[in-house]
Amino acid sequence: MIISRTPFRISFFGGGTDYPAWFDEHPGAVLATTIDKYCYITARYLPPFFEHRSRIIYSKMEHVQGVDEIDHPSVRETLRFLNIQDGIEIHHDGDLPARTGLGSSSAFTVGLLNALYALKGVMTTKEQLAREAIDIEQNMIRENVGCQDQTLAAHGGFNYIEFGGEGHLGIRRVTLPPATSKVLQEHMMLFFTGFSRTASEIAAHQVQNIPARKKELMAMYELVQEAMKTLNAADLKAFGRLLHESWQIKRTLSEKITTSHIDAIYDKGMKAGALGGKLLGAGGGGFVLIFAEPDKKPAVRQALKGFLEIPFKFEMLGSQIIFYQPNSGVVA
Repeated sequence: MIISRTPFRISFFGGGTDYPAWFDEHPGAVLATTIDKYCYITARYLPPFFEHRSRIIYSKMEHVQGVDEIDHPSVRETLRFLNIQDGIEIHHDGDLPARTGLGSSSAFTVGLLNALYALKGVMTTKEQLAREAIDIEQNMIRENVGCQDQTLAAHGGFNYIEFGGEGHLGIRRVTLPPATSKVLQEHMMLFFTGFSRTASEIAAHQVQNIPARKKELMAMYELVQEAMKTLNAADLKAFGRLLHESWQIKRTLSEKITTSHIDAIYDKGMKAGALGGKLLGAGGGGFVLIFAEPDKKPAVRQALKGFLEIPFKFEMLGSQIIFYQPNSGVVA
């Protein structure tokens, strides 16, 4: 049995510039971090005692005889990618709900790849996990996804990621003094809007709009560079204001990104004293990040008392194998 643990992520700046439809012709970059909320994948070869050959357990349970029968697209295509034909059991658990803007779908694919490679006795690198997860999601499943989520899930940490040019991926760890990192995290609050959405459908609309939104996307790319300067200067008020500016641009990229419900949550946070924030992920629902000075957080919390707040910290490790016993389930 193998268990992988793969982190979810929070993207601060640059979302939308990580789609190939944009960075094939223009510079792209994101500033984002993984957090201490995880996707867990358990994988083992299934002993041949059952009527079914394989069992896949997530929000539903699938009993199948072959890979082609599997409904879950990431499981089906990852097994095809690795050419795994043996009977297998895969079990998914997550700390937070899926389809809520935290990169959970890509964390699942990265974690599944990591677990199945370990099951096969193959050592892989974080770079390989990221690139192969991108290939599976974009080219095999044909999801409308960018490239930041897989990269962050695999590598972990607070990162500046560049897209475009040969190889199209360059990842650089954001290095901050411990005191600055601590205070930065103390400015952040995460609230659940109360509903989830299918990111790929919203992203498809956003990708279709790219030719008409070049000015906005270039502005979002430039805000990544500005945000890096504020971090280097430890100017967290400016960082928060840039988040607000970025959200005002992002919400114009597609009419499907925000809703009156989301706008009301964000406006309540701002009126209570927040510096900025954003809806995480492609849009339509999920989690709202509020950025507020620590002394303003009680007022923000009171204003949003009807919504679930999720405490979190940055994490630095990325996808890991946390349990390794490869021969369990195999019958001699």
